[in-house]
Amino acid sequence: MKHLLSKQDLHLFNEGTHYRIYEKMGAHPVVSDGNSGTCFSVWAPNAREVHVMGDFNDWNRKSHPLQIQESSGIWAGFISEAHQGSLYKYSIISHRHQHKLEKTDPFGFYQEIPPKTASIVWNLDYHWQDQGWMEKRKENRDLQSPISIYEVHPGSWRRVSESNHRPLTYRELAHQLADYVKKMGFTHVELMPVMEHPFDGSWGYQAVGYFAPTSRYGTPQDFMYFVDYLHQNGIGIILDWVPSHFPTDGHGLGFFDGTHLYEHADPKQGFHPDWKSFIFNYGRNEVKSFLISSALFWLDKYHVDALRVDAVASMLYLDYSRKEGEWIPNEYGGRENIKAIHFLQKLNEEVYKNYPGAQTIAEESTAWPMVSQPAYLGGLGFGFKWDMGWMHDTLDYISRDPVYRKHHHQEITFRMLYAFHENFVLPLSHDEVVHGKGSLIGKMPGDVWQKFANLRLLYGYMFGQPGKKLLFMGGEFGQWREWNYAESLDWHLLEYSLHSGLQKWVSDLNQVYREVPALHELDASPSGFEWIDCQDWEQSILTFLRRSENESSLTAVICNFTPVPRFNYRIGVPCDGVWKEILNSDAECYGGSNLGNGGEVLAERLPFHGRPFSLRLILPPLGVLFLEKTLKVLKKDL
Repeated sequence: MKHLLSKQDLHLFNEGTHYRIYEKMGAHPVVSDGNSGTCFSVWAPNAREVHVMGDFNDWNRKSHPLQIQESSGIWAGFISEAHQGSLYKYSIISHRHQHKLEKTDPFGFYQEIPPKTASIVWNLDYHWQDQGWMEKRKENRDLQSPISIYEVHPGSWRRVSESNHRPLTYRELAHQLADYVKKMGFTHVELMPVMEHPFDGSWGYQAVGYFAPTSRYGTPQDFMYFVDYLHQNGIGIILDWVPSHFPTDGHGLGFFDGTHLYEHADPKQGFHPDWKSFIFNYGRNEVKSFLISSALFWLDKYHVDALRVDAVASMLYLDYSRKEGEWIPNEYGGRENIKAIHFLQKLNEEVYKNYPGAQTIAEESTAWPMVSQPAYLGGLGFGFKWDMGWMHDTLDYISRDPVYRKHHHQEITFRMLYAFHENFVLPLSHDEVVHGKGSLIGKMPGDVWQKFANLRLLYGYMFGQPGKKLLFMGGEFGQWREWNYAESLDWHLLEYSLHSGLQKWVSDLNQVYREVPALHELDASPSGFEWIDCQDWEQSILTFLRRSENESSLTAVICNFTPVPRFNYRIGVPCDGVWKEILNSDAECYGGSNLGNGGEVLAERLPFHGRPFSLRLILPPLGVLFLEKTLKVLKKDL
């Protein structure tokens, strides 16, 4: 046996349409005709020689050569001495200037724990037990379903103990995180990138192993166990995936065969000024095969449910973070990266075609149109898009002293002018608690009580708004310190009532969000939202209605963004009867002052806000109320 690649594989890879190339390239331990060993293959079209060096040949750079495969640029061969667990690298001598390079396998499934950089021959055998979850996922109606995401950095969520600061392994994390997420009511966990990366401080966003989960927390099978276990506990898995750039580390993809292979040669196209990293050449066919194969790999071999694609804006614009003269226009003279656009469209087409129920989510921070619309309609084809505008406007508003909020009322209402242009996720992510930005609780104005009241109000407003939800770890209990990737969250804070009260508030928000159809079924449709009053800027109060798909339930959300309680505050509603107070952020159990409406309010036949009935309410200070009208009452009254 020489290698696993057929002529068809070579052709499709060079054509840019081989989206399962991980099945053939890299290192695959095999047994054939009684002979065991490993098939190796690597793309290095500008190499003069390629050898495999490893612990099986004392890291000899010359003893085990690979052979070029026709004109494909792929080098391949079979090495009987290499087996499961063998360490290896590719030794490459370039045609250009005779560069001698030692490279980690771009298609490797497993790598040494950094700072070591060798790849490891490894199979991906695993007995999955999540068939029930995977079958149910195919029936997915994610636009109509509650999606509440808990964003996690696996190395710093929790450490083993106070005396042992080792990060949890994938298997340890599986059990502890599943229990916690179920308790808190989140539907999904989103992991910051687990793809292998050299530098801890990049948080995974500077990846070298696009097919390898980081070995910091265990083996590939350990990570499979993590996904499997969460699925068995009814929790979806989203992975951050970074096709926008990659690091310049010498063992990685950059200058791979002595030439700029994966990246553009011209730094105006191939080097990112913000992150000091290389930018993929999306116009190169083999790079498209590599990247789309990577995306499908995690859906295929690891059963993940969604990919959150990082830094999409940096891919779409040729002048992203560049000054005049520092970028090269496209063939039409514009700033749009046409090749990246085509790549993203094809990526999304392949995901949705091959994995029913899976999703892609774009972190896209501009007003680029139709990000979450299908490619055949001219969109980028993502399932969802992060609403970065909502996040910035809302945090700007909520960070202000309440006395000034009335002068910035548009910051909290502007979103509804565009809220249904895309299928949005509302993110309060790790990006808001790093680089000197402090913590979410630290951004809130006022004394300690007011800070917690403001944060409960922020979360209540988010869960009331149309759109899926995302909250970064630690935010759910009010961590004071800015997030540090090298340390555990401050779980000891839960000994204090304000922190534990906030945690209970988030848990109850999740429960109500999941149980009340009006709060999730029409997240992406304007028919699911209606202002009651968005113009009470003088008192900094917002009121709106959420509707379910068949109007079986209505929920009124009332936000008081000042510390002044409001008595006899009247809002118009479409029907009479009893409206149940299902959530009140000022309840004593959350750390509030316990001001509210006794659990229910009876509508009066007094027209208000252009509606035939109205409610007379007590609004707690810096508080949010959720009032529900259920199906049974609706049928009677309507």
